[in-house]
Amino acid sequence: MQQLKVIIAGGGTGGHIFPAVAIGHALKKMQPNTELLFVGAKGKMEMEKVPLEGFKIIGLDIAGFNRSNMLKNILLPFKLLKSIWDARKIIKDFKPDVVVGVGGYASFPMLNAAQRMGIATLIQEQNSFAGKSNKILGQRAEAVCVAYEQMEQFFPKEKIKITGNPVRNVIANSTCTKEEGLAFFGFGKERKTLLIVGGSLGAKSINEAVDQFLSKIIGEDRQILWQTGKPYFKQAKKSAATFGDKVKVFDFIKEMDKAYAAADIVISRAGALAIAELCIVAKPVIFVPYPFAAEDHQTSNAMALVKKDAALMIRDEDVASDLCAVLLRLVDNKEQQEKMTKELKALAISNADEQIAQYLIDLANNKTI
Repeated sequence: MQQLKVIIAGGGTGGHIFPAVAIGHALKKMQPNTELLFVGAKGKMEMEKVPLEGFKIIGLDIAGFNRSNMLKNILLPFKLLKSIWDARKIIKDFKPDVVVGVGGYASFPMLNAAQRMGIATLIQEQNSFAGKSNKILGQRAEAVCVAYEQMEQFFPKEKIKITGNPVRNVIANSTCTKEEGLAFFGFGKERKTLLIVGGSLGAKSINEAVDQFLSKIIGEDRQILWQTGKPYFKQAKKSAATFGDKVKVFDFIKEMDKAYAAADIVISRAGALAIAELCIVAKPVIFVPYPFAAEDHQTSNAMALVKKDAALMIRDEDVASDLCAVLLRLVDNKEQQEKMTKELKALAISNADEQIAQYLIDLANNKTI
């Protein structure tokens, strides 16, 4: 079997890193002699997370456009040119058969360089609203793997492959039961469990809204599993102290498979990874999209599910006034919960990593995909 050589570029957030790693593991499983090289941005979390998965990574000196401090953008054109130059050198040294972009700062220079050098490229677009970089790169890519319908507005129709978003194996293939999830977090079975998670760093607006109405949300028969992120952790612990074992507060929940298993209802940001996971676990969900995401893509992500009656959505600006009432209405509406679960299951794709890996293998072997 001919050795396959693949570069996977991108990162910056868990929403980019987890799919990248999932694709890498799928490739190694399907074609064990595959040689993989990850390329990220220096100083970003991929430089730490990817090696923990057993993969080699190289960092480019690249950053994104800073909207809050325009002075910091002065060196951006020079950094971009240097990163493309460095990307060309990485390609010359590694000699990949195909280069994958998963989004994030390192994705553009690597795919741009690969396309100019005649190397096959594949884009893994996680969101329902494509960013500017991927729209440019998509014109010359061999394939664009997407998770949402109607992506022809961003990419050539003939290049689009609906694969879904790769999800961490521990969640995609979880065997954890509800009882095991509850026991892991020290919860009893007699109460409804609400999982509140605002991304790995937490969400200030969600945390403050939950804190404000904590007593009302808990009521007589509910318990809360609350991931706050580090900035709000101490405040949440203080607020939760009076409720005993009804509220469990974490700055970060590593065992998300158990958290999802324990939950009856979830409150979450609307990043692509969170949505892909929630479709698989099929738990009724209220999305509060992060309003400052590029092109407001989290709102687009959430609306794609809301239109199918698979989720509810509250805008970030309305979360303080609306979250408690919307949540309690959903808790009391068994029929709506069942409808959401059914629609989420219909949207779930658990083998996206393998589908994308197969496309990469076919591209490397010059097959039409």
